[in-house]
Amino acid sequence: MKYRYTIIYVKNVKETIEFYKKAFGFEQKFVTPENDYGELISGETTIAFASIELGSSNFKNGFIKMDRDKKPFGVEMAFVTENIEADFKKAIEMGATEFEALTEKPWGQKVGYVRDNNGFLIEICTPIKTDA
Repeated sequence: MKYRYTIIYVKNVKETIEFYKKAFGFEQKFVTPENDYGELISGETTIAFASIELGSSNFKNGFIKMDRDKKPFGVEMAFVTENIEADFKKAIEMGATEFEALTEKPWGQKVGYVRDNNGFLIEICTPIKTDA
C-alpha cells in the first residue's frame, strides 16, 4: 500500500488551486472541466481539492465542512522549506491567515502555522536536522 492523495473538500476548487499556486508556489496538475476536482504538482503525494458538492455526492451521511470562523480541524498539511521567513511572509501576503507565529522548537526546527483560503491548517517548517 502507498499513500498517494490528500483530498480536501472546498467551496471553490479553482480559487483554491490559484491560492496554493500564489501562496506556496505549487503548479496546477489537473482540473476537471466542471471545476469540481483539481490537483497540484506537490511531490510523491498529490494534494487535491474537490468541491463540497462532489463530497456530498460521495458521502451519503455527509461530512463537516470547514468554517473559517471556527477553530480549524485537528489535521494539518506541512510544507518544508529552507526559506521559512520569506515563505511564511509570502503565504500571508497571498491571503493565508497567520494562526501561530514562527517559533523554534527545542530540536532546532523552525515552524509556523497559517490557515489557507478555506480555513485549513498549514504548517510551514524547516527540515528536521538529524545526525543520520
